Amino acid sequence: MTSIRKFAYAALLAAATLTIAPTPASAQEAARGRFTLTHDVRWGGAKVPAGEYEFSFNPDSISRVLSLTKLSGARTSFMMLVPATDGAKSADSSLLLLTSSPEGSYVSAMQLPQFGMTLHFAVPAQGAQGRFPKAGTTASAR
Repeated sequence: MTSIRKFAYAALLAAATLTIAPTPASAQEAARGRFTLTHDVRWGGAKVPAGEYEFSFNPDSISRVLSLTKLSGARTSFMMLVPATDGAKSADSSLLLLTSSPEGSYVSAMQLPQFGMTLHFAVPAQGAQGRFPKAGTTASAR
């Protein structure tokens, strides 16, 4: 009788361990890389100066935040909220998509095909003048 209880306890413990243990297959690789901004841009609520940057984004994180660190000149860091993401085809190229406005250029998306994702960022609503042209490319992630 005690051997049956010990066996049942061991089986229950093994099942619980396998159920609770994290599965590494479900984790997605954190996106990391570098890019260069050729001119100052607005990114979310921040004004990001021109220069060379390193970025990091963990898609499995609870808070969806892109971290930027300026590598050239005075070292500065930024954290950008990523309100939406979607997939990217491997045939696409890595780039930043910009939207122009009278206030300057806004980053609207960061395309990262090597990580299979595109990060989308908030851009102010189009003004009454309707001056926002199509998005263009300025910098590429390496």
